[in-house]
Amino acid sequence: MASTSDIRNGLCIKYNHDIYKIIEFLHVKPGKGPAFVRTKLKSVTTGKVIDNTFSAGHKIDDVRVETHKFQYLYNDGEYYHFMNESDYTQIQLTENALDRPELMKEGEVVTVLINTEDNMPLSVDMPASVILEVTHTEPGVKGNTATNATKPATVETGATVNVPLFINEGDKIKIETEKGTYKERIKE
Repeated sequence: MASTSDIRNGLCIKYNHDIYKIIEFLHVKPGKGPAFVRTKLKSVTTGKVIDNTFSAGHKIDDVRVETHKFQYLYNDGEYYHFMNESDYTQIQLTENALDRPELMKEGEVVTVLINTEDNMPLSVDMPASVILEVTHTEPGVKGNTATNATKPATVETGATVNVPLFINEGDKIKIETEKGTYKERIKE
């Protein structure tokens, strides 16, 4: 058992007969009344995100998890296939276990959280950022900008990201995986 002071991003807890991963939290101490923790929880089975508020000191049932490095192999339309880097065993996960599957390219190494009670994979943590090549984007027109103008660009995994006007096809860009946003252009 853990309490609300143990809440952190990535913590897996049992709540409402399901396992949820905490994706956002905020400790709130109002001037009047007791403190509480506002959380955003993502179900590891359905992928549904819910908001919940725990009162300070509330006991939460945490799930013991292990992390393992897995390499993303391929997507067959229904499942995403991964290979354990230490013992070469393979697992398959549905799309709702992944946070940003559209930013994952084959060969990418990710961290998989595994429930120690039943050895079932719970969720996949992507690296903080990924480097992908731009496969399609319209050319930027100079002179029609007032401030940070962006345009949509399609990257090699098929995802669409808003990028600055100076990005062209063939450029490699760094994308922040948590928000799916452009971070910087990578020079070769």
